[in-house]
Amino acid sequence: MEKFDVVVIGAGPGGYVAAIRAAQLGLKTAVVEREHLGGICLNWGCIPTKALLRSAEVYHLVKHSNEFGVECQNVKFDFSKIIERSRQVSKKLADGVSQLMKKNKITVVNGTGKLAGKMQVAIFEQEKKEINKVEAKNVILATGARARTLPGLEPDSDHIWTYREAMVPQKMPKSLLVVGSGAIGVEFASFYNMLGVEVTIIEIADRILGAEDEEIAAIAHKSFEKRGIKIVTNAQIKESKKVKAGSEVVITTKQGEAKDTFEKIIVAAGIVANTDSIGLENTKIQLHKGFIKTNEYCQTDEANIYAIGDLTSPPWLAHKASHEAIIAVEKVTNKNAHPLNRKNIPGCTYCYPQIASVGYTEKQAREAGFDVKIGKFPSSANGKAIAMGETDGMIKTIYDKKTGELLGAHLIGAEVTEMIQGFAMAKTLESTEQEIIQTIFPHPTMSEMMHEATLAAFNRAIHI
Repeated sequence: MEKFDVVVIGAGPGGYVAAIRAAQLGLKTAVVEREHLGGICLNWGCIPTKALLRSAEVYHLVKHSNEFGVECQNVKFDFSKIIERSRQVSKKLADGVSQLMKKNKITVVNGTGKLAGKMQVAIFEQEKKEINKVEAKNVILATGARARTLPGLEPDSDHIWTYREAMVPQKMPKSLLVVGSGAIGVEFASFYNMLGVEVTIIEIADRILGAEDEEIAAIAHKSFEKRGIKIVTNAQIKESKKVKAGSEVVITTKQGEAKDTFEKIIVAAGIVANTDSIGLENTKIQLHKGFIKTNEYCQTDEANIYAIGDLTSPPWLAHKASHEAIIAVEKVTNKNAHPLNRKNIPGCTYCYPQIASVGYTEKQAREAGFDVKIGKFPSSANGKAIAMGETDGMIKTIYDKKTGELLGAHLIGAEVTEMIQGFAMAKTLESTEQEIIQTIFPHPTMSEMMHEATLAAFNRAIHI
């Protein structure tokens, strides 16, 4: 039986990063993956959806080119080529992960990994036949999660889709119902809306984007509706049945019931951790609400077994998984691992307009007992945003009135997913408003709004 210092089960953005870091630190490392290197993120999530959204944004921009003095006639798109480009982007990055495994001399084992007791990992084929067993001093669980299904809305690959089917359809639907208004839901809503599909979002809560600051979510709601997306909150699907045109759905709201027909339905109602069939029953590992319990160093209740990424508590983000991977491996090697600070994890949603945030929302900060100072700056007052024709948006900052500490930042608008790292770095450095105020921001850039939103919190805004 081959022996390893670290065996990683799952090769997504958590697993493959853990394997690389372990190899860098001189540990004999293996990674077990049942499907694709890169996991859901590279193959069916983060990367291919961004490629799809980029195509839609290009089409949307060309359609509105006359606003920039550019005339384009008979603008159209090839839906199959949009899908094909998305798959090519994913393949290129997945191939890159394969090369990284070779470069770092990591053993890649194809199959399903399962904890088998006495620090052993059993490897199974798809038919659940055991084909191998390895010994591991340390195991890192990184098996990710899958889409949550809802009663009566079980995916059938035809009328009812998960994110997988939504990324590789044979043809573009005429109408689409998106169930759930989290990041995945609104990203697909934006993609199909920009390509001309009639899109409706339904959300069981009283507002969309429940993880975001309420003010930012309200701006997004208004912007989505302006672009033609219909949004129904406080809503549930009472009944759904297949008809010739797709799915006939009865939607229940506070106002009563309404019946409508949609060619396709995307269910984007959360995730379920892939904790089944990985051998947890043979361990002391505990679950909380279906997710593996870990400490701040990603350790489970079982010695030398770690869990990272979507297997564990939220937020369920690829970059959180990658960061946890580093923490876990450095804890294994006692390399001065730093515990995870969840308030410093930025979140990004690549809808149109984009949304990004880090730290406390205004409501969370007040509930935590902070006396806050709030600063806001609109895209409509930023020179670069006006020049780009991207004036829908705002940056909102939240500071501790007593200490000046940056508690949170919330952005909506063009390319805000590229700007949020500035606020994330400021939080990691434990910056106050003074460091940001004294920073010289280049002009003309959209990042100047970060400066102005900070100035606004302290009644010093220049351009509003």
